[in-house]
This record gives sequence, C-alpha cells and structure tokens, in this order.
Amino acid sequence: MGTDAPRSKRHRRLSRLFAALGVLLTLALIASGVGVWTVHRSFPMLAGEIAIPGLESQVTVMRDEAGIPSITAKTSGDLFLAQGYVHAQDRFWEMDFRRHVTAGRLSELFGDSQVGTDTFVRTLGWRAVAEAEVALLDPETLGYFQAYADGVNAYLDTHRGAGLSLEYAVLALQNPGYEPEPWTPADSVAWLKAMAWDLRSNLVDEIDRALLTTDYTPAEIAELHPAYPYATHPTITDGPPAADTGAATAAPASADAARPAAEVPVTSAAYRDALSSLRTSLASVPELLGPAGGDIGSNSWVVSGALTDTGAPLLANDPHLGPALPSVWYQVGLRCSTVSAECPFDVAGYSFSGLPGVVIGHNSRIAWGFTNLAPDVADLYVEKVTGDTYEYDGVAKPLLVRSEKITVAGGAAVKITIRSTDHGPIVSGLTGTEFPAIASDYPAAADMPPQAEPADAATPATTYELSLQWTALSPGRTASAIFALNRASNWDSFRAAAANFDVPSQNLVYADVDGNIGYQAPGVVPIRTTGDGTVPVPGWTSEYGWNGYIPFDALPQVFNPPSGYIVAANNAAVGSEYPYLITADWDLGYRAAQITKRLTTQIAAGTPLTSAAMSEIQADDFSAIAEELVPALQAVTVTGKALEAQKLFEGWDYTVGADSAAAGYFNIVWHTLLAEMFDAKLPDGAGMTGGDRSFAVVTNLLAQPDSPWWANERTGTVGQTKMLARVLEEAANEGVDRMGSDTAEWQWGRIHTLTLTNQSLGESGVAPIEWLFNRGPYRLGGGSAVVNANGSDATVSGYAVDWVPSMRQVIDLGDFDRSTWINLTGASGHAFHPNYVDQAPLWQNHETRPWLFTPAALTTAATDTLTLSPG
Repeated sequence: MGTDAPRSKRHRRLSRLFAALGVLLTLALIASGVGVWTVHRSFPMLAGEIAIPGLESQVTVMRDEAGIPSITAKTSGDLFLAQGYVHAQDRFWEMDFRRHVTAGRLSELFGDSQVGTDTFVRTLGWRAVAEAEVALLDPETLGYFQAYADGVNAYLDTHRGAGLSLEYAVLALQNPGYEPEPWTPADSVAWLKAMAWDLRSNLVDEIDRALLTTDYTPAEIAELHPAYPYATHPTITDGPPAADTGAATAAPASADAARPAAEVPVTSAAYRDALSSLRTSLASVPELLGPAGGDIGSNSWVVSGALTDTGAPLLANDPHLGPALPSVWYQVGLRCSTVSAECPFDVAGYSFSGLPGVVIGHNSRIAWGFTNLAPDVADLYVEKVTGDTYEYDGVAKPLLVRSEKITVAGGAAVKITIRSTDHGPIVSGLTGTEFPAIASDYPAAADMPPQAEPADAATPATTYELSLQWTALSPGRTASAIFALNRASNWDSFRAAAANFDVPSQNLVYADVDGNIGYQAPGVVPIRTTGDGTVPVPGWTSEYGWNGYIPFDALPQVFNPPSGYIVAANNAAVGSEYPYLITADWDLGYRAAQITKRLTTQIAAGTPLTSAAMSEIQADDFSAIAEELVPALQAVTVTGKALEAQKLFEGWDYTVGADSAAAGYFNIVWHTLLAEMFDAKLPDGAGMTGGDRSFAVVTNLLAQPDSPWWANERTGTVGQTKMLARVLEEAANEGVDRMGSDTAEWQWGRIHTLTLTNQSLGESGVAPIEWLFNRGPYRLGGGSAVVNANGSDATVSGYAVDWVPSMRQVIDLGDFDRSTWINLTGASGHAFHPNYVDQAPLWQNHETRPWLFTPAALTTAATDTLTLSPG
C-alpha cells in the first residue's frame, strides 16, 4: 500500500527524519549479532516469577500458543495493575505513540514535521478534555485507572530504550535523548478521544456538500448524497422492510438537505478554498482506528437460541477499521479468582493497549458487540470574528484564548494560540501547520452581507472563520461505562452501563446465557434547533444551536424481537418516522441487506444456525454493485481484449473472492468508471471512493442513460453506453498491465493486497526501517460495501486495502469455550516475535482460533505461566 496517497498521508514527511546515518546504522544492526540481540532484548518474560511493587497478592498470567494472556487476581486493583503490566510487556511503544498523538506531542518524538498535526490536535483539546474526565471519575473507576497506570510504570521502572521495544532503538538514531514519561490515567482516557475522532460520523460529508454548493444545484448534490433506501434495506430496530422489491436503489436525498443556510456567505472560490483546506486539516491527524471516511463500517448480528443448533444465542461481530501493525486490538482475559462485589470481573475479549478493561467480548453471563452508530455529533459554524471578539445574537463576545508551547525534538519550541467560541475551537487560520490558513480571504469583502462600517481605521475588520462543535469536546462518562459493561449480568445492568457510554456513539448488540438478545444505541446525540447538520451554518445566531440531546430512553433499542435476530451493520438504526434526527448520512445498508438475506434464507430452510455458519457469513464476498452493474456491462458491444475480458462475467456469481478473474476485472472497471464519471467534475477530496454511496449513485444513474454524469468532456464521451464501452476497454488494458495478457489467469487477490504497516515508523520512507516493522503483502478478496469488507479507495491509484475487518468473533452463549476469535495481526507488538503476525494468515483465510474461557480449558491450553508477586 505504500505509495497510495491515503496510506502515506499519516507520516509522509517522516522520511527526512531518518537520513543516511539511520540507513547505515540500521543495516549494520540487521547484519550483525548486535542486531539480533537488539531485536530480542525487548521480548517479554512469559514464565517464572516477577516481583511487582503495589500488588497485594499473587497474580497469575497464563498465555496460550498465540501469546494471548488470561490474568487471574484476587482483587480488582491487582487485576488491572497486572493488565497494565502485561500491556506494557507486549505493546508499550504503541501506547507511547498513541499518547503523544492524543496529547498533540508528536513533535517531541519526530521533530518539526509534526508541528502541524500537533497544532490541530491541541486546538481540538483532546488531552484537556481527558484530564477533565479523569477529574470527574468516581473513586472506584479512578482506582482502576490508577492501578493500571501503576502496572505500566512498574514495567517502565525495569526496562529502558530498546529493552522496551525495537522502535526505541530506531528512534534513538534521530532523537537519542528521548525517555518515556510515567503513565497516567489521563493517558488512558485520552485514547477515548481518538476513538471518537476516528468514528466522528459525517463531518467529511458536511464539508463535501458545502464544497459542491459552488458548482451544483441542491438537486444535483442530492443525487451525489442519496438518502437511506428504507423501502429495500433493513433498519436495525425494525428488521427487513415490509415489502422487499429486490432492488437496492437508494432514493435521492432531499434537495433542501444539500443547501447551506441562506445566511452563510457562499462565494465560489473563497468558500471552496476554505473548506478544501479544512478537509486537508482533518486528514493530517493520524488515524488511530482507521480512515474516517463514509465507507468505513462494521458488522454485528445476534441470533436467538430458537434459531441455533445449541438452543442458545450466537453473537457475531467484526469491526472494520484501518489496518495497523500491531492490530488496534489486544485479546485478553480478566478474572477475579473469586467473583464478588469487591472483585466482580470475569470477562474476556478485545481490549485497547493503554486502556484497562475489555471493550468488546463477554463475561460469564452476557456477550456484546460494537458497530458504529455514526450519529451526526459534529457541526461546523461560520463565525463572524472582529479582533478578539465574535458576534452572537447581535452581541460582541470575547473569544476564549489560550496559548500552548509545542516542544520540538532537535528544534526550537513553537508557541501556538488557540481561539474558541461557545460552539468550540476555531479550526481555520491555524498557524505552524502543514496546511494553509483557510480564513484569510474567506469570503471576499464584496461578497459579504451588509455590515456596519468601522468607526475608524483602527477598528479591526470582520472576518469569517470556522468553528467546530463536537460532543467529544465535553467531558463524558465512557471511561466508567467500560467497567460497567464488563461486570453487567443482565439486560437491565447492560443498559445501565450503556447509558454512560457517551462517545463515540455505538450500536451495541447483546445476548445472555438466559437466552435473551437485544440491541441498544447509546451516546450523546444533539437535538438541533434548526437545520439537519449536513452543511455549515451561521454561528452568529442562536437559531442554529443545539437544544439538548436525545434522551437515552428515546434512543433506538430492541429486546427479543419476534424475528429472533438483530443485524447492526451501520445501516439505519431506525425508520423514517423516528421523531429525532440521528443522522442524514447512514451507511446505505448493502452489508446489512446481505447479512439479513443469508440469515433469513437459512431460517426459511429450517436449518439451525451454527457458529460455523456465522463465520461463513463474515466471509461473504457478494458484491451488490456487481449484481446491478454487470448486466449493463454485458449489454455493451466491445472488441479485442475488452471482449475477452467481458466474457469473464458469463456465469459469474458476483462474489469477489481473491482467486476470481471476474472480480479482478470488475473492480478495475468499477474504479475506472468512477474516475471517468466523477473525478474531473467533483472538487479535490470529494470524489467517489467506491463504497456504499458510490454504489447507490451509480445504481440510480443506470436508469438515466442520458444523464450528464455519464459524460466526460476530456475524452468526448457522452451517454451511458459509450461510457461503459470506453471503461471496459480501459479496464481491460489495465488488467493486462497489472495481471498479464491471459485473462483466465487474472485474480482479484493479485492486485487487492494488504501490507500490514507499522503505524508510526512503517511509512518512514527508509526501506530498511520499513522492512523491520512491516509485513506482507497478503492477497485478499472482499471489497468496499461487501460483508467481507476489505475496502479500497477508488480515488487513488491502485487497489491496496485501506480498511479491513480488524478482528472477528463469534460468541456461543451455550458454551463459551466453543466461541471463536481471530485478530488481524497478533498479540505482540515486538517485531520478529513469534506472536507479531501469527494470526494474520488465519485472518487472511477466514480461519479462527478457539476462544477458551473456563479456567480448566485455559489451564490445559496454557503454554506459559507467569506469576506476578508483591514486591
């Protein structure tokens, strides 16, 4: 993936940090015994006994052959202290890098190339919000976070430099004086801000719509942003539509939804430049969970025992996030040796390194899974700013101003000034960043609504700037909700835990050992006084403000539905009659429709659903757009190599498996078609990426063969038939270039590959460093808006995978030891460790590992046992 723009944007300037000296020294390390010693010295001790200050009693850490730890302790404090220690053993560099991102301190590691990113993160104030959340924690929850921090610091007390991780040896070539600071609870809580940022819903869509307003009518913009197809695709709380016609067409959105508020000063060049620059600003922040575009999503569903072979519920979940090495997830078991009110935990699942507890998984009574609800929780406001004041309801209010200093490795510190209104931070006109100021000419004075003339020449001029209001910028309660989920024992206590899960808002699917299944949407979702959050609105009037939040009891939920199953795959959670606006930008439900079809087909056949069947659905490669588009492609007359390639569609079942020749050709056709139809017409950064929205737009246009969208002025192509013929020919030529002249030998997996890339150093631009930390490529099937969601961005060259099912789990509530799971990479974050990428080939081939839970099963499977003793 290395040369594709979205994958290189995160650290595209790091290459200059590691010059010739770094290359030579790295090569020397690899070529010598010193290199082997350096690599292995950070591998953790997995067996024997270690004395840990702060422990009250002994803690046992058993690991299986995959290095997955199961931790057993007598007290909650000891349990989370041990989790902190174990996380640090396996993943401390990852934790350290993340906390520098969330605090806006990357420049301390990598120098002045990261000042722009740090400026933007500090403007948003993630760290300040995290510290405020820590101050509000109840004593019990704060004690868990502090115990976790104590465990991390116990590991730091006995490990330094390359003894912590190989990355520190590489970092020392450029920044030799760096030493990690002690871990704090705020370092953990700040990770929740990164989660919320990467899952921040429709902010990019809001910018895209606003960019389009300078060139397109509201009706045309609505064509490019279709509404949810309620008539044909399922909603989470209501299940399948009442009358499924079989079509998957998405209705155009309301034209009014695409129109900015009339008071916003929309001018062609200035407005476009302002919003385009902000879009660049958003893209500059490292994506810790994955690309935050509209095509990313997740699958989850739960089935009642009445429909399964065991008579107990089954719960499946595979969150789709950006691929990273190590995986964003860390598998772990946390067990109190005697479960009681004082020590209530008996839980296993997927955690985040740096954060105590289990985020997704099960305990001895209930199981749960997450997908992104993706509510609209962030709005852009156009502010009238005059000097150090801004206008609000006719009154000049003072801007909130604070200064911060960014420490820069190898350079002078940079002072920044952060300004905010009551809506939130001003995200335009930032200085010291790699993106340009966006308010200097926004908009031109001649294009402004009438304003009062300055009293004299000394009076500052009024400018228009952009502020961001976002729910995650207020202190929340998610930190305590995680522990409440971990110890919940039934539907009521589960919902009580969910009530505190403020941001990011998620779809929570549920099952319990008593046979119940359910769904709950938690989160802080704003109620707008005016508008629908789809475009920037005036900030100088209270008319467009937020008027509270949707009450928790009014958020979508369902318990034991008559259908016996619930599918939550980012599709609309509610129907069009729901009284509150959650978002106008749902995922359009192609994955949810296919999962529902698979379930209902098997239910109608009277065949009980099994755990294996759940895993098979997770591997489903059916492409809805292929089913819609291929008949139109087959109806077009072509010759030569295009005709030979076109014949690959004969008898094709529309599945995009890695070994499929038809899938390889179709996906080249698909990317080429989107480029030919839209690239020259849409603003930079607002192109069709190839996912669910692109699917719906093109599907709708198939019924409009003379639409202007089928024309390409550059090539002189006009009309659907000529466009499809041209695209078939271009794609066939590209197929030959990429996969050879024999179309029968083409395979989608030959070009659709995943390179597992170290999040911090994997795109350094220095080949030996990338060789140290990156792995792959892996050939994959699947695609965007496919259940097996190995997605690619059609707006860039190539077909490299940009987002993936980051893990897969199937939980059997009849016998937890029959549950299965798989991680994208492995338990270890240490390059060359046996558990660095050992799960990746299994993940690639849709295989899973047994997820053992009972003490007897874990003891039998243990390959290493480490005892942590009070020291």
